[in-house]
Amino acid sequence: MLRTIVFYALALVLAGAGLAWILHLGAPLQAPEPIGIERFGSGQIAKDTHTLARVLLALACILVASRILGRIFLKFGQPRVVGEIAAGLLLGPSALGALSPAAMHWILPQQVAPYLALLSQVGVVLFMFLVGLELDPARLRSKVHSSIAVSHASIVLPFVLGAVLALYAYPRASTSDVPFSIFALFMGVSLSVTAFPVLARILNDRGMTHTPLGVLALTSAAVDDVTAWCLLALIVSLIRNQGEGAWIPAGLAVAYVLGMLLLVRPAVKWLACRWSSYAERQATLAVAMAFLLVSAVITEAIGIHAIFGAFLAGAVVPAEAPAVRAIRSRVEDLVLVLLLPAFFAFTGMRTEIGLLADAESWVLCGLVLLVAFAGKLGGSFAAAKLSGVPTADATRLGVLMNTRGLMELVVLNLGLDLRVLSPRLFTVLVVMAIVTTFATTPLLQLIDALERVRGGANGREERARAPRSHATESESTLAP
Repeated sequence: MLRTIVFYALALVLAGAGLAWILHLGAPLQAPEPIGIERFGSGQIAKDTHTLARVLLALACILVASRILGRIFLKFGQPRVVGEIAAGLLLGPSALGALSPAAMHWILPQQVAPYLALLSQVGVVLFMFLVGLELDPARLRSKVHSSIAVSHASIVLPFVLGAVLALYAYPRASTSDVPFSIFALFMGVSLSVTAFPVLARILNDRGMTHTPLGVLALTSAAVDDVTAWCLLALIVSLIRNQGEGAWIPAGLAVAYVLGMLLLVRPAVKWLACRWSSYAERQATLAVAMAFLLVSAVITEAIGIHAIFGAFLAGAVVPAEAPAVRAIRSRVEDLVLVLLLPAFFAFTGMRTEIGLLADAESWVLCGLVLLVAFAGKLGGSFAAAKLSGVPTADATRLGVLMNTRGLMELVVLNLGLDLRVLSPRLFTVLVVMAIVTTFATTPLLQLIDALERVRGGANGREERARAPRSHATESESTLAP
């Protein structure tokens, strides 16, 4: 111990003396004058450090709020994601900003908005890759006829109703630089989306994943999402490439999708099945991340959007490959815990309930909710009944397909970025997304309660009829 202390002290003394000698020798040296760069002591580093601290503080507050509210909503039978969406909205101008603007600007100052936007876009790209990984072609083939009927009915009816609603909304909630055709198409798509991941979690929480209704709901939602994203990709290409060449990106997108399905998917399947047997997990994750990023870059370059490339990259990876589970477990934690709460907070910063200050805005909000419920519930219920599904299960299926959640927010943020949606209409549609998602669990519980009451009433009627019939038989036997 004594030798260690003496050696340590001697090393400090010698290092200090050597450093002092070096500084003495360097003091008279001269360097060239700075040309074309910021001068020493300009304060840029301090400014960047301050911004970084604010971004990190905002992420910490977002993370804590989303976890707390997610746990609270979970206790009330709601999916955790509903609480996380609520946390993002509560931190924005609609709630905290209305109660205490100073607190909101301290937690989410305007200077962090660009950084949250960037993190949100990265999070959404990774999330869409996870959504693509969830698609299982074997499951889709198991109920292909009924699932296609239900999914397309739950798209066609709300799409048409959304386009009809655009006739009322366009002169009241849009601007003259947005073509009505684009506005109507986007309104149709925004009312046609189903939140496949949220629906899957609701089914899992209720133990319905492997039931006939659960399988039908999952397959219908998967087909619904694929169809809706294809329609949205077409609309985005029309928006970004207006003019005579507007259909060129759509053609390139179709060619890219066919190439991914016919050429890339078999190669990925072969590689995934062989790779997982001997490759390191980090190498597998690196290859998967590079694959999804390249696919996202290609679709962005084509002129649609990076999220479509990420979704397609996940969809072509075989769900049965052992490597998929490792990829999903590592990406999912980062996305769900940190990046998606940042997306919800960024959405909350862009949502201002105060914009709905007049009666006309609330009438529009009511009409949007009415069309949203009627389109999804009505279309899914009718198609399910025609497919031979019992009434109660057809109603449950309509309620499940009406879940919009996170997928709807992705669509709405894209619409706001493309300036198809005004801030007021964006807020109205965000309210619709929250209400339709929040209503799913209570409506399912109500259907279950009504079935129990009906079943109990039927049982009582049967028990009440049984003694009367027995008495009648006894009397007829004893009668002369």
